[in-house]
Amino acid sequence: MRIVISGGGTGGHIYPAIAIANAIRQLQPNVEIRFIGAEGKMEMEKIPQAGYFIDGLPIRGFDRSALLKSAFTVPFLLLKSLWKARRILKQFQPDVAVGVGGYASGPTLRVAGRLGIPTLIQEQNAFAGVTNKLLGKRAASVCVAYEGMEQFFPKAVLHLTGNPVRSDIANLEGKKEAALKHFGLSTSTPTILVFGGSLGARTLNEALANGTDILRDQPVQVLWQAGKIYIEQFSKTPTAQLSNVKILPFIDRMDLAYAAADVIVGRAGALTIAELCLVGKPAILVPSPNVAEDHQTKNAMALVQKDAAILVKDSEARKILLPTAIDLLKDEAGSARLSSRIKLLAKPNAARDIAAKVLGLIKD
Repeated sequence: MRIVISGGGTGGHIYPAIAIANAIRQLQPNVEIRFIGAEGKMEMEKIPQAGYFIDGLPIRGFDRSALLKSAFTVPFLLLKSLWKARRILKQFQPDVAVGVGGYASGPTLRVAGRLGIPTLIQEQNAFAGVTNKLLGKRAASVCVAYEGMEQFFPKAVLHLTGNPVRSDIANLEGKKEAALKHFGLSTSTPTILVFGGSLGARTLNEALANGTDILRDQPVQVLWQAGKIYIEQFSKTPTAQLSNVKILPFIDRMDLAYAAADVIVGRAGALTIAELCLVGKPAILVPSPNVAEDHQTKNAMALVQKDAAILVKDSEARKILLPTAIDLLKDEAGSARLSSRIKLLAKPNAARDIAAKVLGLIKD
């Protein structure tokens, strides 16, 4: 059996793709899996680290700061990517092509469909992107994480599987004390985890930077992932110098970060939400305003409407995010309610369920 998995760009696409690949191998050990990503993007480093081979396409999106230049280069790169994807697929001859989102999945699945290769789309968000909506019209299977996706895809091919997450996050029981020691945090002080995804988030960083006086006087500690591109700037702020604040550029052990936390603050990307549902701790979501179709707000609202999380608007976060997190930390009943409600939304078998759908297309 040969399977192609395509997509990437951010951890929100890459880690689910790896989880699906690992689950496929568990169900079918002799399968051959090959990834197709976008040249220069994060997947070109992370996928080989996970033990898989990856080809890169020269595809990229429009640069809003240079729209005129992009208008000439992007169509050329798209045609070049379609040609290269066709060459890869004809050479590899996969039985199924899987798209997880990101620049590379568009040309790969488009060519796969033309070559008669069955395609499966893994749509992670509550609001489907333009590319996936187009690809979904001809997909043999579409795996989604939210209810009500019939508005975007044919109902006959829809499967509610949830979003796959890293296996180490599924079970955090008994890890808290070791996790706090891992990060050099107190084992007797309540902890707020603040992170903005794999790249960091300026708004969350500024919210913490503005909260020096609040944090200085509160019996709490903060584990703060600032992001590699922001760490130099924000590690020099007064907040970062407080003894109850631990600032890091990146957190490799997210399982330990989640285990250490009593309240979690983050963006509302699909992967983050899938992980939070499994972790089952009170969460505050600050949707990014810089994503297509405002899909992070829609992701967050799917939880808020079920009283499973708190939403703070990006425009208000600099002023109210930290006080909201501290109030939630002190509200034991409210924290317990959010924790119990968010656990009900978890899909712990998502990767395995998607893997079974992929292998099912081959058998069909």
